[in-house]
Amino acid sequence: MNKQELKYFLDEKAAFYDHPDFIASDPIQIPRQFDQKEDIEIAGFLTATISWGNRKSIINNAKRMMELMANSPHDFILNHKERHLAKLETFVHRTFNGTDLITFVAALQQIYRKHGGLEAAMTTYANDNFMDRNLHAFKLKFFEVPHLRRTQKHVSDPLKNSAAKRLHMYLRWMVRPNTTGVDFGLWKTLKPQQLSCPLDVHSGNVARKLGLLSRKQNDAKALRLLDESLRKMAPEDPVKYDFALFGIGAFEKASI
Repeated sequence: MNKQELKYFLDEKAAFYDHPDFIASDPIQIPRQFDQKEDIEIAGFLTATISWGNRKSIINNAKRMMELMANSPHDFILNHKERHLAKLETFVHRTFNGTDLITFVAALQQIYRKHGGLEAAMTTYANDNFMDRNLHAFKLKFFEVPHLRRTQKHVSDPLKNSAAKRLHMYLRWMVRPNTTGVDFGLWKTLKPQQLSCPLDVHSGNVARKLGLLSRKQNDAKALRLLDESLRKMAPEDPVKYDFALFGIGAFEKASI
């Protein structure tokens, strides 16, 4: 495919997968259960945090997290008492356990009480063209609370060469407009053109097959190269191609 044909192909795939029909099999269904901004962004952040592995398991465990918070995550984060945390100790999703969840509850409370909420905490450098410094600063704020060192691995840092797939997915949810009924468009501090495509096994493999990415590792350097390719095709909304790259890789088994 030449460049024009590739753009047409990816635009068609992005439009096909950027559709509410796919919410039933996607973790974004968890924050979609809520109406208030703070509930949506907290549910989305916690769901994105555990979004690796089997999708059914991700969704089931994210639902359980919400149930442990009485399906009122913002109220729970702000107003829980020490005795309410005991029930969180039983939570497990792969390497993210109850101790991690309790730390996240404390960190999120700090984020809302001290840093103005998740949107403010993630947009320290709101005018940057890329999210690297924003996410690095967010991680520093997030772990101001007492925590085990191992818990830090559950919040990625692009400045340490992480592709930060789950955080970029979360930012897509919060920032891209709600024009198709999939993403939320809740955060106005950032623009879609600042976002990066969540880079994982599926999107990375498809991007390489299509000639959008040559680097073999799925790391921050690879993400910047993918950004360059996608921003040439859709400078105002490059992350829309997340739907195309992930959808092809996850749902279409035929070779490209």
